[in-house]
Amino acid sequence: MANVLDLRRRIRSVKNTRQITKAMKMVSAAKLRRAQERALQARPYAQMLTAVLESLVRRTELFNEETGSIMHPLLVEREEKNVLVIVVAGDKGFAGGFNSNIGKAAQKFIDERRAAGQTIDIEPVGKKAIGFYKRKYPAAVYEHKEELYDNELSKHIEDIRHRAENVEVVVEHPTLLVKGDFTEITKMSEAIIKRYEHAEIDSVYIVFNEFKSVIAQRVVVEKLLPIRKLGSHEITAAEEMTEEQKEAAAKAAAASGVHVIETEDKVAEAEAKKFGTADVDYIYDQPPEKLFRHLMPRYVTTQIFHAILESIAAEHAARMTATDAATKNAGELIDKLSLTMNRVRQAAITKEIIEIVSGAAAL
Repeated sequence: MANVLDLRRRIRSVKNTRQITKAMKMVSAAKLRRAQERALQARPYAQMLTAVLESLVRRTELFNEETGSIMHPLLVEREEKNVLVIVVAGDKGFAGGFNSNIGKAAQKFIDERRAAGQTIDIEPVGKKAIGFYKRKYPAAVYEHKEELYDNELSKHIEDIRHRAENVEVVVEHPTLLVKGDFTEITKMSEAIIKRYEHAEIDSVYIVFNEFKSVIAQRVVVEKLLPIRKLGSHEITAAEEMTEEQKEAAAKAAAASGVHVIETEDKVAEAEAKKFGTADVDYIYDQPPEKLFRHLMPRYVTTQIFHAILESIAAEHAARMTATDAATKNAGELIDKLSLTMNRVRQAAITKEIIEIVSGAAAL
């Protein structure tokens, strides 16, 4: 059995750990509030962009009357042979089951698609996702070719891919979650759209933690491309929070001063819907094909941007809940160790008193 000195050292160590977890909880709560505000501020733009596209669809034909082709290649549906999945995890640990839950959902999706005979490309977002898939799957190999023609006056540049496995990592995004910069997300989205338009991939899915509030979040697999219905999220799989997880998250949020109820901007949402469904004839300066060509990629970029913002908020919420639980467990352990130390000390004192009394009685 440990002596009093060992128990005091253990108590001191646990107290230091509790101070660290308490500070981490406060930092996560502050970051969560900022992430919630940023996600909320991004909603009106996404809602109005969707409304503009819905209004355009209601007033124009999706098919070109002369050629019979669809106005935009992002609306074209093909048989899913080559699938791209974007996995959005976190940058750091100590967030409970946040990263592992996303990894399990993504792995289940990959296994199902591979069993169906499809090839899968992975674009991990976040250091945790990159670290996981770098060990599990090989990176895609590209051969860079440059060819001169027209008497060496012109140059043709091409990157040829040599696929070796059914599942490969094509691009890694280690910095997107640091600031959630819209410019970087736009570059990522443009590259994905270019691959889809060139028929290199037949569909695009994104796996992330959908965040509405601290107690209203779930891990989802959402289909981004092809676009079937504007303004609606095509969720192919979802994993809800358990009641125990909701209760723990609510207690952590209440202790940190974070709002638990989902915040909604009903005014902006109502205005966007009103614009999209208003029975008004508009005169377009540009042909519908040009409008679709400009707005459709921006719509996809906005979907990815919003998913990353929600994932950032969900990571901070998960870390706040995990550190709150760790702080409470440390407090309970300190009480238990203090009780054990008092008992050991009392037993030692009692033993010494008995020895003194026995010695005095023997004289």
